[in-house]
Amino acid sequence: MSPALALGIAAALVVLAAAVGVTLRLLDGRRHNGGHLRFDPADAAADLGSRATLVQFSTEMCTRCPQVRRMLTGYASANEDVRHLEVDLTHRPDLSARYKVMQTPTTFVVDASGAVRARFHGVPHRHALDEALTSV
Repeated sequence: MSPALALGIAAALVVLAAAVGVTLRLLDGRRHNGGHLRFDPADAAADLGSRATLVQFSTEMCTRCPQVRRMLTGYASANEDVRHLEVDLTHRPDLSARYKVMQTPTTFVVDASGAVRARFHGVPHRHALDEALTSV
C-alpha cells in the first residue's frame, strides 16, 4: 500500500469519526417521544408526583449525572406537583432492558398515571424540558 493511499484512508476515517461525533452531540439532550412505555413506581420504591415525575436513570460511574440531578432537583423544588426520582442502574440493571435505556443519564417525564410522555438522552435542554413539563 502506498503512503498516499494509507494517508487518504486515515484522513477519511478521521472525517467520518468527526461527523459521527458532531451528529451524536447535536442529538444529545433533545426531547424524544416516550412511546408506549409506562413507568412502574415500584421500580424506584417511591410514589409519582401529582402532575409529573422526572425519572433519572444513572449509574455510579456517570460523569454527567450529578449535573442532571441538580437540574431536575431544582425543577422539582420549584414546582410542588413535580417530583424527581433517581434510579441507579448499577444496582438495577434489569430496568435498563425494560425501559430501553442505552446510556446514562436518561431522563423520563412521566405523568401522574405512569405514562412516559417524553425522554431525554444525556443532559436535557432546559427549553425542551420546560415544554415537556408544560405538555403534561
